[in-house]
Amino acid sequence: MKKLILSLLVALLGFGAAYADKYTIDRDQLPEEAQKMLTEHFPKSKVAMIKVDKHLLKKTDYDVKLVNGTKIEFNNAGKWTSVDCKTREVPSSLILRPIRNYVAKNFPDVKIVKIEKNLTNFEVDLSDGVEIKFDRLGNFKGMDMD
Repeated sequence: MKKLILSLLVALLGFGAAYADKYTIDRDQLPEEAQKMLTEHFPKSKVAMIKVDKHLLKKTDYDVKLVNGTKIEFNNAGKWTSVDCKTREVPSSLILRPIRNYVAKNFPDVKIVKIEKNLTNFEVDLSDGVEIKFDRLGNFKGMDMD
C-alpha cells in the first residue's frame, strides 16, 4: 500500500512539474496572433517578461508584461483577453467604436486604462475608477463606481 501511495505521489509531482509556469522575454514563445497584436498596438514597447502559464485541464495562457508596466493577457490561440495599461490609455484600436463613443460622450475627461473581454462582455476601467460593462457588440450594460 505504501508503494502504491508513493508511486501516485511521485506521478502527481512529475505531472505537476510538467505544467509549471515558464518565464521568458522571447516574443517567439507567443502564438503568432499575439506577436502581431504586440507589434501592431505596442510597436515601441519592449517586453519585460512573458509568463507561459500551462494549466492542467485548460490550454496554455500567456501573460505579457511590458517595460512600461502594461500587462496583456492572451488565451491559447493568441487572442488578447485583458489589456491593463495602469495609468496610460489603452490603444483606441483595441476598443470597439461603440465603447469608445459611449466613453467619450459620457466621460469626456477620462481615459480607458484597462479593458477585459470574455465570451459575453467587455469590462472597461476608466482613469477615474469607474468600471463599465458592455455586451460583445459594445452596447452599455452597467457600471460600478469606485
